[in-house]
Amino acid sequence: MSHSKSNRWFIAIMATQLQVILGTVYAWSFFQKPIMLKYGWSNVETMWIFSISILFLGLSAAVGGRILPKFGPKKLATIGALLYGLGLGYVTPVATVSKWFPDKKGLVTGMVVMGFGLGALVMSKLIAPLFLEIANDNIIEVFIYISICLIVLGTMAGLCMKNPPEGFIPDGYQPESHETQKQESGHDLSLKSSLLSKKFLGMWLIFFLNISAGIMFISLQSPMIQDLLLLKDASISAEELSIAGASLIAISSLFNGVGRFFWGGFSDKIGRIQVFKLILASQIIVFILMIYTENPWIFGALVCYVLLCYGGGFGAMPSYVLDVFHAKLMPVVYGVILTAWSIGGIVGPQVAAFIRDYYANTPELVGSRTYIAGTILLGLGFIISLMLSNKSITES
Repeated sequence: MSHSKSNRWFIAIMATQLQVILGTVYAWSFFQKPIMLKYGWSNVETMWIFSISILFLGLSAAVGGRILPKFGPKKLATIGALLYGLGLGYVTPVATVSKWFPDKKGLVTGMVVMGFGLGALVMSKLIAPLFLEIANDNIIEVFIYISICLIVLGTMAGLCMKNPPEGFIPDGYQPESHETQKQESGHDLSLKSSLLSKKFLGMWLIFFLNISAGIMFISLQSPMIQDLLLLKDASISAEELSIAGASLIAISSLFNGVGRFFWGGFSDKIGRIQVFKLILASQIIVFILMIYTENPWIFGALVCYVLLCYGGGFGAMPSYVLDVFHAKLMPVVYGVILTAWSIGGIVGPQVAAFIRDYYANTPELVGSRTYIAGTILLGLGFIISLMLSNKSITES
């Protein structure tokens, strides 16, 4: 049993490493301006690269959840690492560690998805600057070098994924009687009735709306803070602006990552839906504050809080799905719920990019219009969260 106990922590660490690799996609805003300048594309045109990446991450995560029982975590995670842009590797480590840690569901799934949030820091401060220097700022060469690096590290982690042995119970863990009954009743649930339930729809919507608001900043935070810095000091150099943008990506990615860990663990204590209510309500206040914020440092701090809550949604949702739909359906239902990420990855970035293009001649309006749009999304999410509970679908 002690061997299995140490083994499960090694798997959790490797699962986190795989998520860090996949999460480097969140450093996109680091590349937004350089690509626009090189090819003469608009914000919307360039943003479609990021939006399509998130679209396929979410959609393939849904497929991954469906086929995980058939192919097993090792094959699926390794294929996900090799293909990178597909989400086969995303749902696999989350579903796998939830089986190894029935005693620490929120904490450990939060830790694993924290890795995805930290990927942007690794990319913006380590990988991208290194390869930009090696490739003399040749964007195509940079992406080739990045792909080789990520394939090697991601495949190593993917090959470590495996399910616990049959009947595995962690030392000192005794499932509570009501939990055992819930899991047993979960065997009677059908996938179709679960996915067509009002409960699933509500969970999907609050996840989608929180993602749409937060990913606006993930996609454009570097250009946004550069705009504010230029308004404050027009003499600032392009190199200084680039460094400031990369620094915000790195710092906010820490909050994205920590938010997954913090809110996931906090949901173990106060309940999953209570966490979502706090996440959505507090961000409404932050977005309203942003409308009146011209100081780039205050803006950066507020962005970090938004990313803390953005990551929190990913940290709390796996455990919420597990509680509501039980272990048998968790990989499939969680995979399908990640389609909210796919759609949010289009809605959030494209709305933000459209606003930047539409108000290009009146840049002072860009920020306020973006924050108003985010406030509306979060307000809708909060209203829906008031209609949800922590009860499993068999108790509803």
